[in-house]
Amino acid sequence: VLSLLLLLPSSIPSTMETTKLPASSPSSPTTSFSVPSAEKVDGFPRRSMRRARQRRSHSSSQFRYQSSQVELTPLPLLKDAPVAELHDLFCKKLQQCCVLFDFLDCVADLKGKEIKRGALNELVECVATSRGVLIEPLYPEAIKMISVNIFRTLPPSENPEFDPEEDEPTLEASWPHLQLVYEFFLRFLESPDFQPSMAKRYVDQKFVMQLLELFDSED
Repeated sequence: VLSLLLLLPSSIPSTMETTKLPASSPSSPTTSFSVPSAEKVDGFPRRSMRRARQRRSHSSSQFRYQSSQVELTPLPLLKDAPVAELHDLFCKKLQQCCVLFDFLDCVADLKGKEIKRGALNELVECVATSRGVLIEPLYPEAIKMISVNIFRTLPPSENPEFDPEEDEPTLEASWPHLQLVYEFFLRFLESPDFQPSMAKRYVDQKFVMQLLELFDSED
């Protein structure tokens, strides 16, 4: 995120403005809250104890998959591609990974899900281990693939009092693919071939603001 914010030093509105609270009147009563002893276990509120035992569950992805699925077909492996064909094949795999699947139905489109998972793994490995892969024509395709997969409407939290230090996170149903997209995004930014001057043409303010909103997700 810091890398992306540095790409847009002047276009991101400040969200760190200090909010001044009105001074309390000397005559205003001070309200205090206490937890009844019956609601405590060894000095800790029972609510805190319950939170630590909550099980992780899946959030809804029902609005994320495409109703008319594009049938994916396996492509040659990136590691076996001739140098002259590598960039074209890399681009085709990025386009394949723009297809979204319904993970609420665990038996639907198993072949397509596995093809996409394999393609994402290849993309991650290729960016992490190869040099000269990230050329300018691939930047818009990479940003598009990342955007299509990670930007989504977050469902209402099943645990409004979620504490990341105590509670198990609610993982997105499409997490088997989503975590690989996040990994690709990270390797993309960390690559020695990454050119901020090129990325600035495709990573705009809207992209960064949408990325920041994802910090409200538990995963």
